[in-house]
Amino acid sequence: MCVRSCFQSPRLQWVWRTAFLKHTQRRHQGSHRWTHLGGSTYRAVIFDMGGVLIPSPGRVAAEWEVQNRIPSGTILKALMEGGENGPWMRFMRAEITAEGFLREFGRLCSEMLKTSVPVDSFFSLLTSERVAKQFPVMTEAITQIRAKGLQTAVLSNNFYLPNQKSFLPLDRKQFDVIVESCMEGICKPDPRIYKLCLERLGLQPSESIFLDDLGPNLKEAARLGIHTIKVNDPETAVKELEALLGFTLRVGVPSTRPVKKTMEIPKDSLQKYLKDLLGIQTTGPLELLQFDHGQSNPTYYIRLANRDLVLRKKPPGTLLPSAHAIEREFRIMKALANAGVPVPNVLDLCEDSSVIGTPFYVMEYCPGLIYKDPSLPGLEPSHRRAIYTAMNTVLCKIHSVDLQAVGLEDYGKQGDYIPRQVRTWVKQYRASETSTIPAMERLIEWLPLHLPRQQRTTVVHGDFRLDNLVFHPEEPEVLAVLDWELSTLGDPLADVAYSCLAHYLPSSFPVLRGINDCDLTQLGIPAAEEYFRMYCLQMGLPPTENWNFYMAFSFFRVAAILQGVYKRSLTGQASSTYAEQTGKLTEFVSNLAWDFAVKEGFRVFKEMAFTNPLTRSYHMWARPQSQWCPTGSRSYSSVPEASPAHTSRGGLVISPESLSPPVRELYHRLKHFMEQRVYPAEPELQSHQASAARWSPSPLIEDLKEKAKAEGLWNLFLPLEADPEKKYGAGLTNVEYAHLCELMGTSLYAPEVCNCSAPDTGNMELLVRYGTEVQKARWLIPLLEGKARSCFAMTEPQVASSDATNIEASIREEDSFYVINGHKWWITGILDPRCQLCVFMGKTDPHAPRHRQQSVLLVPMDTPGIKIIRPLTVYGLEDAPGGHGEVRFEHVRVPKENMVLGPGRGFEIAQGRLGPGRIHHCMRLIGFSERALALMKARVKSRVAFGKPLVEQGTVLADIAQSRVEIEQARLLVLRAAHLMDLAGNKAAALDIAMIKMVAPSMASRVIDRAIQAFGAAGLSSDYPLAQFFTWARALRFADGPDEVHRATVAKLELKHRI
Repeated sequence: MCVRSCFQSPRLQWVWRTAFLKHTQRRHQGSHRWTHLGGSTYRAVIFDMGGVLIPSPGRVAAEWEVQNRIPSGTILKALMEGGENGPWMRFMRAEITAEGFLREFGRLCSEMLKTSVPVDSFFSLLTSERVAKQFPVMTEAITQIRAKGLQTAVLSNNFYLPNQKSFLPLDRKQFDVIVESCMEGICKPDPRIYKLCLERLGLQPSESIFLDDLGPNLKEAARLGIHTIKVNDPETAVKELEALLGFTLRVGVPSTRPVKKTMEIPKDSLQKYLKDLLGIQTTGPLELLQFDHGQSNPTYYIRLANRDLVLRKKPPGTLLPSAHAIEREFRIMKALANAGVPVPNVLDLCEDSSVIGTPFYVMEYCPGLIYKDPSLPGLEPSHRRAIYTAMNTVLCKIHSVDLQAVGLEDYGKQGDYIPRQVRTWVKQYRASETSTIPAMERLIEWLPLHLPRQQRTTVVHGDFRLDNLVFHPEEPEVLAVLDWELSTLGDPLADVAYSCLAHYLPSSFPVLRGINDCDLTQLGIPAAEEYFRMYCLQMGLPPTENWNFYMAFSFFRVAAILQGVYKRSLTGQASSTYAEQTGKLTEFVSNLAWDFAVKEGFRVFKEMAFTNPLTRSYHMWARPQSQWCPTGSRSYSSVPEASPAHTSRGGLVISPESLSPPVRELYHRLKHFMEQRVYPAEPELQSHQASAARWSPSPLIEDLKEKAKAEGLWNLFLPLEADPEKKYGAGLTNVEYAHLCELMGTSLYAPEVCNCSAPDTGNMELLVRYGTEVQKARWLIPLLEGKARSCFAMTEPQVASSDATNIEASIREEDSFYVINGHKWWITGILDPRCQLCVFMGKTDPHAPRHRQQSVLLVPMDTPGIKIIRPLTVYGLEDAPGGHGEVRFEHVRVPKENMVLGPGRGFEIAQGRLGPGRIHHCMRLIGFSERALALMKARVKSRVAFGKPLVEQGTVLADIAQSRVEIEQARLLVLRAAHLMDLAGNKAAALDIAMIKMVAPSMASRVIDRAIQAFGAAGLSSDYPLAQFFTWARALRFADGPDEVHRATVAKLELKHRI
């Protein structure tokens, strides 16, 4: 990304100069360690494993406890329980198996917390390839130790895995001797195990150095005469080891490597240029290496005649407009050096491309520390705080530069920085776009509508972060600010927000480590809010109210940068080894940006005035005002090209007449189709459902589907956010579709006729959002065309499936297949002969964190092993031909390529599948209710009882009034939820979605029940749709999530946000 600074390695980064190296060695010789002061020459280095070569169990436990919301310290306390006779130490001595250990360990943890603790998932994390990786700094050190002729050994308290192999995720060839407690039956700090290791090495204690992270283990080793180093941080430990051994354990310059073939530059012409520039007469060779980092402009280390230099150049090939402006980097650093801002000493700018192929500049190699890990491991809390304070102070210094005094008043345009930046980054993103990312599309629309007013214009760095600063090795002082490629004149708050990126990223983020999952108070690191207040106090400014906008914009920029790096990686132009990974990260970062936009959107939503509603026709059978004829079909939606998507974003549209003209015309077209085609067909369709042929699709339905498709009423449900290019759907907003969905809801058959019925809508949206191109071709297209139906298999009879994490069906990997076993029921649509796809949710890893255990597979319905046990009825209704089935999946083998997104993504997919579909049932329930009330009004006008029409009875009038009020209340709540989903996203609308799921089914049940009461016994018959309306309204109080779950959600959100 832009430029990672010049000198970085996986943790604390040293930029070496001879003076610093000597000083460091002297400093470490005086540091505290258990030691035996002997005079022997060292002949071996012995390493502990956990905490020295790989992350310690304690560090892994801390990460796992955060992920699983387990109180901090629980795992370590349980590991230490019982001392030498506890389950952990007995496991280390192989006195109990892995299964026995997990059983005892789980019992200990559960007794501590008085609740079940999933220790299996901790063990899985501890032994996973992702976690159990050898620290690169240790790998490099071992290589250098062996190159000097010394022996190396591992002395580890270790255990056997369930496969009876010891847990040793290391390359055994690195070591002359490996001693493991589980194989010897003794553990550190038992002196016998140290003596055993020394015996196998053939050495005396004084001839070896031992590295461990635990004091008792070191103390016993020192008592035996072994030199020891306590490891708190691998980087620091290696420096101590260097001081003892007397030679460096690093090869060359940290974080450099041979120059990539695609990044090679002509050394002869470069050497001639540098000799002329520096006045060097030597004929010695030029040493040239490439830094691992520097995503945008390739950066090189140069050593020539005892001069250490850094060269930064533009990348080769066709570049995006205004990007990679190294000329500006050179100018800003030269100017700021005169203003007291710490920057590297720049020497020359060469714009002659004939020298090395592209323009470049040269600066001096700047010594000091660069902290890549923002959690600052190995430092004291007070030192960490001082580092962040120094970072804040230097940013204030940059923003206080007198532009005129340093000749930078023309370095950028004055004012409108954020609008220009938004346009620039949108343009850059579009130029490097490789696929559609929904969150980016939403941000591109949202950002220009919420621009802040710029108060001040200063120099802005543009990429100000901790890892772009070089610190003094002893003091919390910034020696140099690097990476000025994106600098200009602009809004200083953009820099402040950008410098807080790490506060919102996880520590596992591969390109830029974060501290979102760290305990900042314990670390001593100021939170983002405190850091911002610190800045405002130093600058004498009041805090801004729209901080969330600046964070949304910052993450949008990062996403655009990552996309550019990814696009260049496809052509071999990107300079970083991480470049090819960035394609997967762009969407993650854009979703973070959208989360901040959602927070800002809440404020905007509260201030927004609703549009004045026009009159709604509440008579369901009113004739349309106009007719609209389709001009042709487009993609898989038969709605003609229009641009209604942005029309309803500005206000809450509560009447169909307030919709944009194209959508209003579509509404009336649908209304006319319902009156002319659907309602008249209902008696025949209902008769078919009661006939012997009910388990076969009605030919009339198929005919109506073709007519709906021809008249432009097809696939209306896919929201713009999921299908921004309108490739598959009509591109309607949630509010726009709400009005149409309500209209379709007035008939039980209309949603299927328009290819807008569940569960197909949710499954199609799942495939659009998450499916591969192959999966889309096989399953999505037939569903969009109406040639196939589908089902979704999640609910299970043995568990409370309202909690998706309870599911027990298993998905087991076997060769190139996944094998499914499970018992499911209430699988809507599975009995339909047109059902070709089952979207199946099961568990792939029961030991993973709770929400990472589930996965989703696409299962062809003709796969052997799918056994339908019986159709289930709802109040006696079979709902043919789709029905609701109870099904067993027995050894069902599915190709691996049918996995959606990947193992462990099932819960995420299930949530995403609900997307805008979360409220489609509620929209249709409003339609149920409207039609029930319309039928009721017609009925009471035509029936006489006790000497007068029913319509004149007081109780009937009260029922009509109550129904109208309840429908209007529920509709407004549904439309508000849809509007908030459009404006701020599904997460932001969680409270409103839960409220309408509480309100709509119960409201519909009451309204329909009143209508049935007015009809008398006829209301219970199949002559009218009321009985079926009532059945499905009641069923949706389960199918769309239990009322109790929605009430709990509303209460929790109410308590969280409104106290």
